[in-house]
Amino acid sequence: MLPGPSPPAYTAMSNPVVVVSPDYSSPNPVNLTMVKKLLNVSDAHFAVTDVNGTLIFKIKGAVLNFRERRILVDAAGTPVASLKSKLLTAHKRWQVFRGDSVDPEDLLFSARMAHMFQDRTEFDVFLAGNTTEDLCDFKIIGSWLERSCTVLTGNGSAVLARMDRKNGAQSVVMGKDSFLVTVNPHVDYAFIVALMAILNEHEGSVDD
Repeated sequence: MLPGPSPPAYTAMSNPVVVVSPDYSSPNPVNLTMVKKLLNVSDAHFAVTDVNGTLIFKIKGAVLNFRERRILVDAAGTPVASLKSKLLTAHKRWQVFRGDSVDPEDLLFSARMAHMFQDRTEFDVFLAGNTTEDLCDFKIIGSWLERSCTVLTGNGSAVLARMDRKNGAQSVVMGKDSFLVTVNPHVDYAFIVALMAILNEHEGSVDD
């Protein structure tokens, strides 16, 4: 179970945002810590915990057609979503599928660079049903290298989540690199974690 209410950081969404599953939605803000190279979790690129340190997700690697992909699994190891980069596109694009599938019928959403040349990270996010992609459904703006970004609705009118670097001795104890993700009430936090994983894969880590 996730921790109870914490002080509200943002205005609540007027409508729930569910992309991966309603199981990953809370009526209260959800604070998650994403830890790269966690000392006691050796089989994952990232571990995602709640504020009490309880494991919620892991982001693991896999090989698909000689290319790596990332799989988001829950604490029990059950696949939640599969992330795959799409080659030979004008804008860098990632596709995210349900479970460990890469079947187009299981596509949940895709994310692509908003501009071919950009001085800050900006991704446009399109739900599977948005086939024309005239307007994005959500967007990510920020910088992985600075460990700071915001997830917004497509028109920028509401904040879904924010990421900030987790500083201090606790970061050193928990792992090589850690940061805090605060997710608004009624927002699918598995969706947010998948977006953070895409951001990591795009920019990499300054510590690698």
